[in-house]
This record gives sequence, structure tokens and C-alpha cells, in this order.
Amino acid sequence: MPDDDTTFDEFCKVSVGQIGIYSPVGQLYEPEDASSMLSYREAKDGQLLEEGITEAGSMCSLIAAGTAYANHGINTIPFFIYYSMFGLQRIGDLIWAAADMRCRGFLVGGTAGRTTLAGEGLQHQDGHSHVLALSVPNLLAYDPAFAYELAILVQDGIKRMYVDQESVFYYLTVTNEPLPMPEMPAGAHVREGILKGMYLYKPAPNAGKKEAKLRAQLFGSGTIMFEVLKAQGILAEKYGVAADVWSVTSYKALYRDANDCERWNMLHPGATAKVPYVSGLLKDAPGVFVAASDYMKVLPESIAQWVPGKLVSLGTDGFGRSESRASLRDFFEVDAKHIVLATLTALARDKQIKTEVVKQAILDLGINPEKPNPVIS
Repeated sequence: MPDDDTTFDEFCKVSVGQIGIYSPVGQLYEPEDASSMLSYREAKDGQLLEEGITEAGSMCSLIAAGTAYANHGINTIPFFIYYSMFGLQRIGDLIWAAADMRCRGFLVGGTAGRTTLAGEGLQHQDGHSHVLALSVPNLLAYDPAFAYELAILVQDGIKRMYVDQESVFYYLTVTNEPLPMPEMPAGAHVREGILKGMYLYKPAPNAGKKEAKLRAQLFGSGTIMFEVLKAQGILAEKYGVAADVWSVTSYKALYRDANDCERWNMLHPGATAKVPYVSGLLKDAPGVFVAASDYMKVLPESIAQWVPGKLVSLGTDGFGRSESRASLRDFFEVDAKHIVLATLTALARDKQIKTEVVKQAILDLGINPEKPNPVIS
């Protein structure tokens, strides 16, 4: 198990050529890419399973590997990587069975989110797996935006499952976009926040200036984090709104922690009340609150009662579409311009700006107020 100072590259520097694809007969021919770094290699001791198009069969393989610690006294660390749409929706019963058997390992939902897999339509575009994940008690579900977040989650997951012997398993969603990955910000709060579900990623660029009287708190997750960061810039440059950007890695973790606090407080009247992590994190955060993700609006809304202010939630309710990412995000109203509009609308609701500012912003941002509701169109 690597220590906290181990880099993600060092931790994950393995290739197909090194670990091999399992075959009971080994490699019987020379693959065409034999001279490449990531060459195709079959081996009797290979650690990769090529299951083909069979989510149920693949999940059974994960269950077998993930329960080997109990059935055979052997610790294995299985990773099942698949289109996120074909996990909790298609084989949810097997995932529930894995939970019941105290399976350990990682479910990795690739091409995750309703808008990240352009051109695939509603068959592949997942906007609800994290909502479904709420129903599995010992499944820890995360929607990381950055590579360092994913690294921290995998590292801590291995520790919790195989060092601390906790009966949990993980659902991690990852996307397929060529996006720039930033370095991990400094500060102990980052690692803690990644694991607990939320941390301040990028403070407002003009928060310290006297003229920045308008404030906002923006929550971003997964691939939509990059739209949130664009919105932060637009709000500062065009509307004088100083917006802090928070990375929400897990709404489920925040929801679970808040409910645990509520239950403890109910059972211990008169004792000093426990404060949910998200409430403590945001207690001094000024302005309006806007959350945007590539999942249904109900996901951020699950923590709304513990946010110190009315939470505006943007999400991808409705079916998928075969379109470009930009068009899909415009259609589902989760792109930067709609995040800006939601923020200005919340400020107008609180009478911090005039309604005319919001009306002009709709024109300036090129938003069609008469477009069909994506939920029903």
C-alpha cells in the first residue's frame, strides 16, 4: 500500500503488457502491436479479464474476486470498468448481491454522465447512476472531477478495504474527455474533503476586493466542474459576482453524514448537537448557492436542507440525446451560461440585483427562454 506521498503515476504505472490478459493457455501468437509499450499480451497469470459484452458475467467475476478474502483467504483488488449506464441500472440486482456478500473492490463507471459521451443517445448517457447508488448501504459513490481526486479515492479505498478490513466497496465515475488535469491544491483540507465529499477548490478571484459585493457559492462535480469554472470567470468579469467553486466528490457521502448527525441528535436530546460536515463547511460562506452536475437535480437536492441558504440545483433530468457535448449541455441547461443565469436569478430572488440584469443576461448569453423543457422533450 503506497503512502500518502506516493504520486498517482508511481501508484498506477502498470500496463497491459506487464500484468497480462488472463488466458488458461497463455499467448499462442505474436500480436501485431508486440513492439509497443502497451502491447496486447495473454498470460496464464494475467490479471485482466476480457469478458466481452456481458455486464452480468463481468459483475459475477468481480463478486468472485471481491469475496475471495472470505472464501479463499486471498485478498484481491478487482476493478470492473464499464459504461456507467450499464451498471446500477442494468445489473443493479447483482450490485445489491455484491453488497449483501460484503464484496470489496471498485466499480468504475466510464464515459459517465448524461452529456460526456457525445453522439451515443439515451442508451449510453447516464444521468442517474449516482441517484441509484444512494440505495446501496455499503457502496461508497464518488464523482471526481480531477485525476488527483481519483488517485486519493483509490488509495484510501485500498486502505479501508484491505488494510482496515472494512466491508465496503466503491463506485467511481470517470469521463472520456481530453481535459487538462490540474495539480492537487495545497492544504490538508483537500484530502479530507475529497474523502468526505466536498472541499473548496477555487476561491473567488475577486473575493477580497471591496467592489465585489455580490457573492455566490458554486458546487461542481465530474465533467461539469469545468463548466462551473467557466461560469466563475464569466460571473467575475461580466457581472461583478465573486463566486467560490467547491468540488463535490460525493453527494452520497454528504447525505449519509448529515443523516447520521440528525439521527445521533435525535437519540441524544440535551447533548451538544453534532453538525453535518457540509453545514460546518459552508456556515460562513456568503451569497447564493448553485449546484451543477451531469446527474439528475435530485442528487444535489438530497443535501439541500443542510446548506445554509436556498440551493439552486442544475442537472440532467430527461433522456439522453445524440449530439455534441456543447449542445447536450445547452439542452440540459448545465453549461456555463446556464450556471451564470441560475446564479444571477438567485441573486435577483434575494433582491441583491435587479430583475432587469437577469433579463439582459439571457440576451447576452444567447439563452432561448422558450426552449422545451429537457425533462419532457
